[in-house]
Amino acid sequence: MRVHARRIHSLNGSQPNIHDGPVIYWMSREQRVQDNWGLLYARELAGATQPLVVCFAMSPSFMCASFRQYDFMLKGLKEVADNLEKFSIPFTLRIGAPDCEIVRLANDIRAGVVVTDFDPLRNVQGWQKSAAGELKVPLIEVDGRNIVPARIVSDKQEYAARTIRPKIHRLLFEYLEEFPKLIPQSVSLPEIATPDWNGAYRAVNVDRSILPVELASGENAAHKTLASFLKSRLKNYAEKSNDPNGESTSVLSPYIQFGQLSAQRIALDVAATGAGESQDKFLEQLIVRRELSDNFCLYNSDYDSLNGAPDWAVATLDDHMDDKRSYTYTLEDFDRAETHSHLWNGAQNQMRKTGYMHGYMRMYWAKKILEWSISPEQALKTVITLNDRYQLDGRSPNGYVGSLWSVAGLHDRPWKKRPVYGAIRYMNERGCRRKFKVDEYISRWI
Repeated sequence: MRVHARRIHSLNGSQPNIHDGPVIYWMSREQRVQDNWGLLYARELAGATQPLVVCFAMSPSFMCASFRQYDFMLKGLKEVADNLEKFSIPFTLRIGAPDCEIVRLANDIRAGVVVTDFDPLRNVQGWQKSAAGELKVPLIEVDGRNIVPARIVSDKQEYAARTIRPKIHRLLFEYLEEFPKLIPQSVSLPEIATPDWNGAYRAVNVDRSILPVELASGENAAHKTLASFLKSRLKNYAEKSNDPNGESTSVLSPYIQFGQLSAQRIALDVAATGAGESQDKFLEQLIVRRELSDNFCLYNSDYDSLNGAPDWAVATLDDHMDDKRSYTYTLEDFDRAETHSHLWNGAQNQMRKTGYMHGYMRMYWAKKILEWSISPEQALKTVITLNDRYQLDGRSPNGYVGSLWSVAGLHDRPWKKRPVYGAIRYMNERGCRRKFKVDEYISRWI
């Protein structure tokens, strides 16, 4: 069982010595047992002599996350704990500042090394930097999210999909490999606290008015959803993926976001179908577009601000700042789906009720927020706030990049100039009506 060396990155300059003590896998972005490069590397380091312990350190509040997202996460983590038990690998859940909790655990069990997940977002990188400075042992990052590791595919912010695509494709043959099996361990284990799931729910300190959704959480549900997509919906993906009524999308984004399903597993299984144009179109979104988002957030810390937008987009939005808006709404108006547009309100209602919005509608939804806000800055803030609050796949690189693409032309090009938008790509309801049966969509969600 060997993990590709270039997936591995030291966060404090130290290299592991397997004889120094127990191995901790600080599970963070990749919340699964199957197909998990970080867990596999931690198990590789532990070998036959050292115990491996898995820890998830839960912050009671996290960005704009709501109770909906915590519920989805905790249900998935409960399944992780149960699945790890089959491999005699103990799982512990710590509640508090993640950097402090992981340092405390490492000191408590005299760990020899800590392995964690790659994550390009500022707050997680802040926790990792803090822990790296406090830990007395190596802290090793493993990129289990990207098929081609983000630090390897490029050492700079890529301009667009067309610039990162050839770099990814050149390396895919090297990294798109089958996962080795996780090997059970049979060593004496240190004393650690078992998870208090009820206590974890009580500790969550977020908006509890945004309730859990019906979508089942966890690895098992994720693999069932993947199997259903491969069997029933992938074949229509090329033709119907832009139709919110078409039932052809994968609905895998929540599972990818919470690390309950590996994008590499999805790619391997989709590539094995030979589904032609649908396969190619889906893999472009799964690999190139998704990994472009991680690239942007890794190399641009302004990923949730207009400061991260391209210069041409900032200039054109500034030029049209004073254009007359036909309608203007506040964050609260948008949140309550109280606009003049039944189509927009339907999209907002879908997101509020289900934690999901079809990708095509999410672009339309965000662009109309730009059109109906008093400023581009306010529009971007509204888009990110609502996306992070309601979507199960919010608070992610894809979400931030999608928001900047819609509002400020990130990874796009200048288009014909229009009021308010300037040269930012425009969308309207007439265009939606050419794509799909708008009235059918509205009747479903209004």
